[in-house]
Amino acid sequence: MLDEEIAEVEAEIDCIMDEIQSPITSIPGIGSQMGAMILAEVGDFSCFDSPDKILAYAGLSPSIHQSGQMKNCYAHMEKRGSRYLRYAIFNATRFVCNWNPIFAAYLAKKRSEGKHYNVAISHAAKKLVRLIYAMEQSGQVYRPAA
Repeated sequence: MLDEEIAEVEAEIDCIMDEIQSPITSIPGIGSQMGAMILAEVGDFSCFDSPDKILAYAGLSPSIHQSGQMKNCYAHMEKRGSRYLRYAIFNATRFVCNWNPIFAAYLAKKRSEGKHYNVAISHAAKKLVRLIYAMEQSGQVYRPAA
């Protein structure tokens, strides 16, 4: 019974994504369900001036802690904002890094710099958000660099 309901909901999501025709699903690794989750949480991309605003809305921007001469040397993610968007972006980034050689190379570069896996994924997530923002603004589908 639950499997039938899940299949029905996923079919409805697929129909809605086909109607919207968002270029987000042209990125290797982002399917209609994950794309729908990101689009639903962001809403209208024209409300954001830059991809940095989306990162801040998702809580993916680094926190700043300074007092007088002291500056925070270990900047953590803020984790304010939409936790659902943060979840969707992180999971989408993991899949994109598996399916897209450009993102896989970027993740490997960050890992070779000595960064923890989650930190490297957060860097790739920021790159993915910039890509999604540019694609949504232009309406063009993803084309890998030649």
